[in-house]
Amino acid sequence: MKVKRRIFSGVVCEQEIYTVPDGARDPLRPRRPRFKSEEERQRHKDEISRKRHARMVNENFSPSSLYSTLTLDDEHEVHTFREARRVRDNFLRRLLYRCPGAKISIYCGRGKNTARIHFHMLSDGVPEEVIREKWGQGDVLRIERLREHVYYDGVDHGPDYTGLANYLFDHWTPEQGGHRWKQTRSCKRPQKEDARVVKADYHPGRPPAAPKGYILVEQRSTPYGYHYFKYVRRPEQVRRGQRVKRQI
Repeated sequence: MKVKRRIFSGVVCEQEIYTVPDGARDPLRPRRPRFKSEEERQRHKDEISRKRHARMVNENFSPSSLYSTLTLDDEHEVHTFREARRVRDNFLRRLLYRCPGAKISIYCGRGKNTARIHFHMLSDGVPEEVIREKWGQGDVLRIERLREHVYYDGVDHGPDYTGLANYLFDHWTPEQGGHRWKQTRSCKRPQKEDARVVKADYHPGRPPAAPKGYILVEQRSTPYGYHYFKYVRRPEQVRRGQRVKRQI
């Protein structure tokens, strides 16, 4: 039995097609693949986390949002990620006290050349001057607005920040432990539609129809019978501020 579900996050729509065996306890839930090794299982879990993170970024941040890089000076330098998490959490509290309801996602990392711990942050609803004022631990190396047009393989995806999301996701190392990122409770979840049974035999040569106002930009499959199709809202419609009606 073939099942399809759609997930909307920002300007991105993802359609997933997967097979559910007859007689399954939950007929609309994808079955877990069988893994040959623990490493393969961990890669699968990391890929799920990567997707969840990219959807969170696309759903909550836009060209009006800010991307910041924050470093620590000699006086405030920390040497462990346990100390870094304390610095991060205190900074978040200061921002939220000044800007209640702001959407923020922050990441720890270690410089390749200096090995010093630093932070990257995505924020929406926090003015630039507030970030500079409330940091106070060192330098704000960068504050810039997210791009309105992001190109992948020469194709304009509009404000699709999947590439940036993956870059930030990969800042995590086992040394850090814990979660790969910290986000505020104000961040919204992507809009995930209920899965439904489909009769059509969808595959990369026969993708599902794009939602109205969207274009197909990516498709791939796995040996486990899973097919993935990614669509983005047409950039010209994003520029015009048109609201695209989502249709089944």
